[in-house]
Amino acid sequence: MSADVWTSAATVVPALSLAAWLWLLLARGFFWRTDVRLPDRREPADWPTVCVVVPARDEAAVLRASLPSLLAQDYPGRAEVFLVDDGSSDGTGGLACELARAHEGLPLTVASPGEPPAGWTGKLWAVRHGIGLARVREPEYLLLTDADIAHAPDSLRRLVAAARTGGFDVVSQMARLRVESGWERLVVPAFVYFFAQLYPFRWISAQRTAGSAGSGRGRKQWREWKERPGRKGIGTAAAAGGCVLLRADAAEWARIPDAIRHAVIDDVALARAVKGGGGRIWLGLADGVDSVRPYPRLHDLWRMVSRSAYAQLRHNPLVLAATVAGLTLVYLVPPVSVVVGSGAGAGATAVLGAVAWLVMAGTYLPMLRYYRQPVWLAPLLPFTAFLYLLMTVDSAVQHYRGRGAAWKGRTYARPLARPDEG
Repeated sequence: MSADVWTSAATVVPALSLAAWLWLLLARGFFWRTDVRLPDRREPADWPTVCVVVPARDEAAVLRASLPSLLAQDYPGRAEVFLVDDGSSDGTGGLACELARAHEGLPLTVASPGEPPAGWTGKLWAVRHGIGLARVREPEYLLLTDADIAHAPDSLRRLVAAARTGGFDVVSQMARLRVESGWERLVVPAFVYFFAQLYPFRWISAQRTAGSAGSGRGRKQWREWKERPGRKGIGTAAAAGGCVLLRADAAEWARIPDAIRHAVIDDVALARAVKGGGGRIWLGLADGVDSVRPYPRLHDLWRMVSRSAYAQLRHNPLVLAATVAGLTLVYLVPPVSVVVGSGAGAGATAVLGAVAWLVMAGTYLPMLRYYRQPVWLAPLLPFTAFLYLLMTVDSAVQHYRGRGAAWKGRTYARPLARPDEG
């Protein structure tokens, strides 16, 4: 490579990275802001019945810190908790019954659906069983929450008020994940930051498809709308699986969870199914909804990300290649340009890289503040992004080795065909 070509590339590449960051800063739904929180809504005149469905597999280690918070919900209406023990081997179901006896509060039902049939993930099979039990109570809303999520006493009350008065079919909160170990501090805030970059919260809450499922449209009308020529696309749709308040009738006409029974990333699939049927969705960061699951080692965090990263890319090698290239350009080029440009005396290269790095760190600061972490972690975002790049590649490698998405003793291969969603 000639010196002129090298000089040109050394200037153009960091310039492209800076342009990408300016676009992300201004045109990606202000994803970096952390002020999308559960909206303050007036309380409804009457409080609907709510059933809480908690799928749980080998969760005895976290259940003592999470389940009592659900049983202690200060909710004015009728509410009940259904914990579905998904084949646990650590006494999860028995511990749940013990906790219910020790803590007064909402009634608890513990059930087990048995092993999931082919084509189902274990979690969604458990959710299906829980929703089936809940339907006997004829609830207006279903709260789908994970076994590691602890809720503030007014969590259910605020969720229902926001959904009822805001006309939302789904209200979901991204639970605040645990950040205590060094690796958690380095990786966890970035996980939520990257999620918001993929699915800007403002876009999710602002976009609407034709009509509103919450207005009571039945399955027949929904199908007629879905099959209408020229209907609008789904747009940006996502939810956070740890805390999803779902209208019971929306679950019925969107065929939740049957229509998404294969999904490893079930929260995004749920949101797409509801929004694809014309439903309204709200997603934001949580106050008072916290994950108590520890990820003390890098290995633990690596498994959390890699088990579903390639599924997020639709198991497509071309999308994987584009993702690796994009992560390299956006996150790795700026610091490399600073180092190479400074060492080679290429001032333009170093300056462009430094400005892009500064913009990157600046967009990360709000998330660090949300997680109450020191600001000096912001310049380390390129290193964290490199770890995520490796996790994503490892996810693809595991997939092609036939291990698929592995979690708690189960491995889910790529589905040969998508289930009928009509």
